[in-house]
Amino acid sequence: MTHATLPRRRLATHLATLLLAAAGGANATTVVYVSNADSQEISILRLDKARGALEPLDTVKVGGPVMPLAVSPDRHFLYAALRSQPYRVVSFSIAAADGRLTRLGESSLADSMANIDTDRSGRWLFAASYGGAKITVNEIGKDGVVGAVRQLIDTAPNAHAIHADAANRFVLATSLGGDNVSIWRFDAQTGRLAANDPPLLAAPPRSGPRHFVWDRAQRFVYLLGEVDASLGVYAWDARRGALAELQRTTTLPAGFDGKPWAADLHLTPDGRFLYASERSSSTISTFRVDAATGLLQALGQTPTEKTPRAFAIDSSGAFLIAAGQDSNAVSLRTIDAGSGALGAPKRVAVGKNPNWVEIVDLP
Repeated sequence: MTHATLPRRRLATHLATLLLAAAGGANATTVVYVSNADSQEISILRLDKARGALEPLDTVKVGGPVMPLAVSPDRHFLYAALRSQPYRVVSFSIAAADGRLTRLGESSLADSMANIDTDRSGRWLFAASYGGAKITVNEIGKDGVVGAVRQLIDTAPNAHAIHADAANRFVLATSLGGDNVSIWRFDAQTGRLAANDPPLLAAPPRSGPRHFVWDRAQRFVYLLGEVDASLGVYAWDARRGALAELQRTTTLPAGFDGKPWAADLHLTPDGRFLYASERSSSTISTFRVDAATGLLQALGQTPTEKTPRAFAIDSSGAFLIAAGQDSNAVSLRTIDAGSGALGAPKRVAVGKNPNWVEIVDLP
């Protein structure tokens, strides 16, 4: 039955229901977690999408230099890695009502970890150690608490990022010092990693592979080089677990003559734009993504927080939040849906040495 054929009273009720549902979606609570290494705490902020504002909500002391964070696929748990001895990961439950954190427990990590992430099922926690040159797998209990290390694999120097593909069949891990990306077959039942064939992608010498992202369709991988601030586009063979380079560009501003120090990269949820941060220039680069080929068109740089080690994009693709390690603040910017341009910043002070950002729509 169409709106035109509904009785007037039923039509009014029907439209009111639709409006309430839309309002509920627009007003769904979104929280932002920022890890602050030097003040050893996690800042919790609410993202008010209607007003385009960040509101401080809470601060949670963690008991060590907290850096990488990871959120469970069901958004019920947050994991925080501490990079001081004894190396450990703290498990928190996320309150569905407002996003506040409750500490559930902690477990040992095999080393100081530059990156952690869960697999797609939420049963396993991956970790990559920069100083220890290793990657590991910890089991996650049904209660959401991370358990002991189940597998440890030595890698080339300076392992940096580790993530599973959308099918949960392959895991990629970067080696900044080895200039490569290792490719692993993943058994989601046992949590075991095994070398793939091919086992490695060789990146350009002295590029320093750091962070990477897949596009949503799992056709392409974008890889950021920390040492030369390069950005590589790779075709992803989801059947074989293989990468093939398609394009190489830079995240550096024109005329830059300093020492490159790239940090983070993220795609908008619709895949139309990619952003990458560079710490020496304190800028975020914007790229338009060709939907058919995955190739990038550079659109320029935007000044941001000083030393932007991390940033994140919300699930609507309307907001980008960047953290400045040397500004002790985060900035919220709108993203123009048509051009990808970043709006004026709205800054909020957080703790000391903010270095990781997670944005979570509460379940």
